[in-house]
Amino acid sequence: MATRHAVDEADIRRRIGDLVEAISAMDLDTVKLAYAPDIVSFDIEPPLQHVGAAAKWHNWMSFFTVYQRPVGYEMRDLTIAVGDDVAFAHSLNRVAGALQNGTGADYWVRWTACFRKIDGTWLIAHDHVSVPLDVASGRALLDLKP
Repeated sequence: MATRHAVDEADIRRRIGDLVEAISAMDLDTVKLAYAPDIVSFDIEPPLQHVGAAAKWHNWMSFFTVYQRPVGYEMRDLTIAVGDDVAFAHSLNRVAGALQNGTGADYWVRWTACFRKIDGTWLIAHDHVSVPLDVASGRALLDLKP
């Protein structure tokens, strides 16, 4: 019989899989289902932090308006640690596709998500998306590959 944590990990993996599919399909309604109402997000776009689900959804709407459909979204090396009512996940995520202006984009980001079990559902309560930085130049390094 599977342990409770194994069942919870499988549920989180399913929810993350649903999120990846929704991002690729640019399906904001399904993307919204992943986040806790009081999420705090350290997203790749300014400002330094986004507080509340509406702010996170706004970031996804902005992202979706920049890309042509569908956008490529790949997750690699997903690792999850599960507790009783909190869990942590991290992965390397690839974004690839054509921008609205026809220019191609292909880069990797680092993603960390903290989940909370709220009324029996695992929701992202905090996430952090980043790219490496060349400290000397202050420029993001978007050409790194895992």
